[in-house]
Amino acid sequence: GNSSASHDRERLKTDTQLKRRLQTAFGERFSAPLRQRGDTTEIWIGAQDVTEVMRTLHDDEQFEFELLADLAGVDTGSEMWVVYHLWSPRTPDWLCVIAAGLSRDDPRVPSMTFIWKGAEWAEREAYDMFGIIFEGNRDLRRIYMPPDYASFPLRKDFLLADDVAR
Repeated sequence: GNSSASHDRERLKTDTQLKRRLQTAFGERFSAPLRQRGDTTEIWIGAQDVTEVMRTLHDDEQFEFELLADLAGVDTGSEMWVVYHLWSPRTPDWLCVIAAGLSRDDPRVPSMTFIWKGAEWAEREAYDMFGIIFEGNRDLRRIYMPPDYASFPLRKDFLLADDVAR
């Protein structure tokens, strides 16, 4: 009955303490307002701040985001993003970090392999599908497409017809 409904509501509330800690630590670096929905807190930063923000999120005991669960490329049509999903034992919230504003002509962002070794394969996939360069990844090469393949299949400007014609 009632007690389980209120328990669910409590469980789905976002972590307002986390919000305050993030705003204190990085507020001036946010490129968009921090958002919280369900069990996810979302912050937006520029590529130039990725290394410092991620190192703090991982190393600082008030955050301790020890798990990089996922990273993915995004092509909005006007710019590229890299989206990171992080988990910490210190909060019930997932943290979504969006590094936005990467140039579509030369999308570059620092590799996170020096913090999370497991980033290597996800970065390779984002490179292969979107052409995003992860600076510092020791093995940035195609993972699905042949090494001599010329385009990036998940980009908005990828034309299947041209590909079939080759």
